[in-house]
Amino acid sequence: MQRPNKGKTPRRPGPKKASHIEKDPVGVYCRIRPLGAENEECCIEMISSSTIQLHAPDGLKANRNGEYKETQYSFKKVFGINTTQMELFGDVSKPLIEDLIHCKNGLLFTYGVTGSGKTFTMTGSPGEGGLLPRCLDMLFNTIGPFQAKRFVFKPDEKNGMEIQGQVDALLERQKRDSQPSVPRTPSSRQRADPEFADMISTEEACKSDHVDEDCCYSVFVSYIEIYNNYIFDLLEDAAFDPIRPKPPQSKILREDQNHNMYVAGCTEVEVKSTEEAFEIFWKGQKKRRIANTELNRESSRSHSVFTVKLAQAPLDADGDHILQDKNQVSVSQLCLVDLAGSERTSRTRAEGNRLREAGNINQSLMTLRTCMEVLRENQMCGTNKMVPYRDSKVTHLFKNYFDGEGKVRMIVCVNPKADDYEETMLVMRFAEMTQEVEVARPIDRPICGLAAGRRHRARAFKDELSQRLEERGRPSSALVDDPAVMIQLVESLPALPHCELLDPADDQSLPRLIEILERRLRVRQMMAEQFDKTATTLRSMVQQFDGQLNAKETFLQDQRCKLSEKEKIIISQKTELERLEKKSKTLEYKVDILQKTTDMYEQDKRSLRHELETREQRLQREQAERRRMEQRMQGMVTDTKLKWEKECERRVNAKQLEMQNKLWVKDEKLKQLKAIVSESSSSAGAAGGGGGGGGGGFPPERPSREKDHNMARSTSPSPLHAAAPARPTRRRSRSAGGEKWVDHKPPSNLDLDTVMQPILPNAIRVSTPNEKALSKCHKYVLRHQELASDGEIETKLIKGNVFKTRGGGQAVQFTDIETLKQQCPLASGRKRRSGSGEGASQTEDVENRAPVASTSSAFGYQKRRKPY
Repeated sequence: MQRPNKGKTPRRPGPKKASHIEKDPVGVYCRIRPLGAENEECCIEMISSSTIQLHAPDGLKANRNGEYKETQYSFKKVFGINTTQMELFGDVSKPLIEDLIHCKNGLLFTYGVTGSGKTFTMTGSPGEGGLLPRCLDMLFNTIGPFQAKRFVFKPDEKNGMEIQGQVDALLERQKRDSQPSVPRTPSSRQRADPEFADMISTEEACKSDHVDEDCCYSVFVSYIEIYNNYIFDLLEDAAFDPIRPKPPQSKILREDQNHNMYVAGCTEVEVKSTEEAFEIFWKGQKKRRIANTELNRESSRSHSVFTVKLAQAPLDADGDHILQDKNQVSVSQLCLVDLAGSERTSRTRAEGNRLREAGNINQSLMTLRTCMEVLRENQMCGTNKMVPYRDSKVTHLFKNYFDGEGKVRMIVCVNPKADDYEETMLVMRFAEMTQEVEVARPIDRPICGLAAGRRHRARAFKDELSQRLEERGRPSSALVDDPAVMIQLVESLPALPHCELLDPADDQSLPRLIEILERRLRVRQMMAEQFDKTATTLRSMVQQFDGQLNAKETFLQDQRCKLSEKEKIIISQKTELERLEKKSKTLEYKVDILQKTTDMYEQDKRSLRHELETREQRLQREQAERRRMEQRMQGMVTDTKLKWEKECERRVNAKQLEMQNKLWVKDEKLKQLKAIVSESSSSAGAAGGGGGGGGGGFPPERPSREKDHNMARSTSPSPLHAAAPARPTRRRSRSAGGEKWVDHKPPSNLDLDTVMQPILPNAIRVSTPNEKALSKCHKYVLRHQELASDGEIETKLIKGNVFKTRGGGQAVQFTDIETLKQQCPLASGRKRRSGSGEGASQTEDVENRAPVASTSSAFGYQKRRKPY
């Protein structure tokens, strides 16, 4: 056989389902746990027995309209904080146990945020037993008298059941009793296991009255957990090795011949009482992974699945033993699932393994939500999208419940405290969506065609037989199954007399015996005649009944034909009705979507309109502000323009005056030179020619600049008058003192080579300041050079105090600025008044005058200092 190419595994075609199968929605219930403290803020309000309302807590961000939105959610039933476990069991779990007894599957799981009371709802506590122990109690109270002996039913390791004979079952029981106990793994918990008597009181015990007494029952339980998307068997007895302990082995999922998923190699324990079943459950509960988090002291870190499997088979025609036919065995199961709570790592502050566990828990719950959404879309819109069951072990294990048939119920546990508001809202949305998913309704399955009441008739026959045997003085227990008893009961003829022939001539015993035998013969003949008459009458009655039966069968055949025609019509009408219902649901869904879209658009329209109005108001304000700024800027531009026009006119006049002064100085020099030359020539001429003209004896006068002088006086300050220093020496800087200075002179500064320079004794000269130099000094000075407005280089001495910081470093606080400025003597000489009568000596004194240094303090005022 040639193996096909490796590729995508084709989907196995499942059993075709009729389109007219009735479906029921998933039953979703809500349970509200009490608050931990009375002063805590509550965000959930129970409006009615089926509706709750969520309030946004204080401090939560408002929506786009600035209002807090209150949402309402409806369920099949809402259980408040005062609801007892018994009331919850009566409404949710009791119908599932009744369906389990009638060969119908069921699934019950709890869902909610971490710390919302899921484990308490499922397991309970001493005095307040949860749903699981109450389900076991009701099941065994109902089928207790009708249970088969142990090992009569045996799992075939393929999710099926086999029936063993009485001998094989006895051998299995003896083998089990003779096996030594397996050393178990020591538990880390020291507290004692709670007993079932502590969980449920006798007054709360209940049972179902609808049970088939003509069947034998056996209960098998299994307990698994799904941890980090791996399946582990909690009931597996592994030998404990203290030297090299082995980690538990994970299990895999398989599909049986009926396309139902099951855990391969999972331990299934047969239990015969509620106490034994609860003990098995608590044995697995101790192995379940539980950790302490910021939100829950005992937080479940895995999903647990406790499966109750009920096997039942009919009794034979005698009502004594189980019918040895595997096809007549019916197996139903109820899965009780405690899902781990969804949590946010920002609140639990999980790290390491806890963070990985939380990620896997949230991922599996997200897969469950996705599967529900796809199922809902397929059912409402008629699509055929693939449901991603295989993305998580939880959804893959319960695939047959949603694709097949069975009753599914979910209990949503919520914590009303305000801290869980956002997570609770997500849970509510998921629960609301889950209610719209439909599951095929389970149908009744007849087990066999034997007459009802077989067990009761067999018990009555045994009771009557034992009573008759006791009346005859024979033990009933020893002769119940003796064939001689049946012969004695049947033979009701007269008894033969005791006779003994001692003499051949005895003429009394033989006639008496002959008489008794003749009488017995007559009785037998009468019985035979009566039997023949009865047989004839019975034969005629049977023939009459056969005729009537044939007529009735003919009538029934006609009725069946009519019924089949009616059924076809009904099926076609149901198909059309389902099509119309789907079409109606699709249209309703589209209408809802369009309504929601319209609401969203209207809301966006209002928000955009509000935003547009806000922007228009802002634009108007900005335009008004812009107009004010334009007016202000126009005023400033006008003022600045006038100011600069005056400044330019002043500078032009000053420049003209400067050029005229330079020209006048050159003219004066030329005149002096001409006078010297003419004086030497006139002296030579006087000696030779007896004197000459005196036209060159008077120096030329400086041209009048009264107009320019008056113009310059109004726009420029008066020039400085200072005599040339008699003894030029270095000026002493104000920074000279007894302190130690850090002289910071950047390498970019120019050396002016002026006569006067600042003198800093005990100074450390640096080009770049450092902490070492600052730690040795008390004062700091920075030499800064810049170009002044008149084009000359201006040196500023920026001084400050050095102090220590708290961190051990050094800092500088600036206290004073000293300005050194070098000026050209022509700038002050040309501002003198013309025509003052001063000679050339005064002009030369002005031109050769030393530069003047001006000092400005840190407060902004200036003062002149005389040169040294």
